[in-house]
Amino acid sequence: MEKNPEGGLIWLGGHIAVDVMSIEDVEIHEKMKGNPMNFQGKDILSAENMTQEEILEILRQSAEMENLCKTRPVSDLLADKVVALLFLEPSTRTRLSFETAVKRLGAKAITVSDAKTSSTAKGETLADTARTVEGYVDCIVVRQPMIGGAKVMADAVKIPVINGGDGAGQHPTQALLDLYTIQKERGTLEGLKLAMVGDLKFGRTVHSLTYALAPFKPKEYIFCSPAALEMPEHIVADMVEKGVPCKIAASMDEALQADVIYMTRIQKERFTDAAEYEKLKGSFILNRRLVEKGKKDITVMHPLPRVDEITVDVDDLPSAAYFRQAHNGVFVRMALLALVMGRA
Repeated sequence: MEKNPEGGLIWLGGHIAVDVMSIEDVEIHEKMKGNPMNFQGKDILSAENMTQEEILEILRQSAEMENLCKTRPVSDLLADKVVALLFLEPSTRTRLSFETAVKRLGAKAITVSDAKTSSTAKGETLADTARTVEGYVDCIVVRQPMIGGAKVMADAVKIPVINGGDGAGQHPTQALLDLYTIQKERGTLEGLKLAMVGDLKFGRTVHSLTYALAPFKPKEYIFCSPAALEMPEHIVADMVEKGVPCKIAASMDEALQADVIYMTRIQKERFTDAAEYEKLKGSFILNRRLVEKGKKDITVMHPLPRVDEITVDVDDLPSAAYFRQAHNGVFVRMALLALVMGRA
């Protein structure tokens, strides 16, 4: 991989160049010298058990990928590799950013973008699908609706499997791009107050982010949601066990005093009762007036797509990071593909 001649500096679109790592992060990396992480052949299934050192290595590689894209938009790093992108559930950002990552690394992609065109629609098991595709490619990226489905596929094959979202379970690559975004926007991952708002019950993005940020000793998590969509109890219990203070909030007033507010949509596709969805949609709506009333330098994030939970008058605020967040997904997914295939 080409090195950045300016060290850890990266360019934030129209912003100034900033160092992607905090002083604390750099100190950790100094300790890691001579003992690099080895991700080759590993699966990326969950953010739950990732260590701080592993996360920082992925983010470091992501920064290098961002720099690589500025000097060489299309690389030949993975020119001899083929990647399967199996999207058996609707996706725009995750699928397109993975496709972009594959192409920018010079690899080839074979793609399923509709479950109806896959043999899973005929009743084929995920394990059998994985075993079949293993004979065609060097890595599998999968999104499908069953919690734990990515692990089922990973257990069936010897090539690396990357979880692009498993129902209401985990979304580790989203959590990593969220951390990369927070690090760029805030300058550090350490000791932050993070508010998560909206659908915390079915929201795999907030499940993964809660675990991914935990090793960096958050000052506090604020979980703000309708009562029917609260963060699962076992996740809250895990955070308490890890020593992360957690607060349950019924309104956005407290959430707006956080360093980062992470909005999510109420997910219509997770409801079996349409009337229940209609009752809960629009529970929390963030507008420009509320952002300006909140903490002065609050960072606004959202995994997208949005429905009505962030009004468009927030979009041009300097603190609105959600489109930059989506763009960061390419660099993080480039890094993960290179790492698991031994080319970082």
